[in-house]
Amino acid sequence: MDQSDLIVVVCTGNICRSPMAEGLLAHALAAEEPPLKNLQVVSAGVAAGHGHPASANSVTAMKKVGLDISGHSSQALTPELVERARAVFVMTETHRAVIQASLEPMPRNIFLWREFMPREADKEIADPYGGPLPLYEGCRDEIVEAIPSLLAFLRKEIS
Repeated sequence: MDQSDLIVVVCTGNICRSPMAEGLLAHALAAEEPPLKNLQVVSAGVAAGHGHPASANSVTAMKKVGLDISGHSSQALTPELVERARAVFVMTETHRAVIQASLEPMPRNIFLWREFMPREADKEIADPYGGPLPLYEGCRDEIVEAIPSLLAFLRKEIS
């Protein structure tokens, strides 16, 4: 991988999963030693509008774990973001396929958020959009569950 300090987290609309993942990963990285502590995390969506806030249930689910994402503003994933990123973490294989199909040369730094977890773990994170708060909390917990494996991957890639 290149020497970029940018990590991009991607979902569909950049209002549910990726804002939660951005907040959780940024929080986890802040507790690490450099160079992990120096990584910057942003989120985007493969079909996102510009400037939309995180969904109310995403904000509430994150507040329950002490993190505030109420200032989030959605953005579309751009070729420039992918090119600048050390790693792009997506929620589903569909997100990865959309990105890879739309960019030339095909980027090699795109990974599922849960890709580095044990084999038996579900690798995709379903979209909670429009669902009740418990669905968002479950999504948040699936995101949290993968953070140790992401940190281990990043440690290996950076060292």
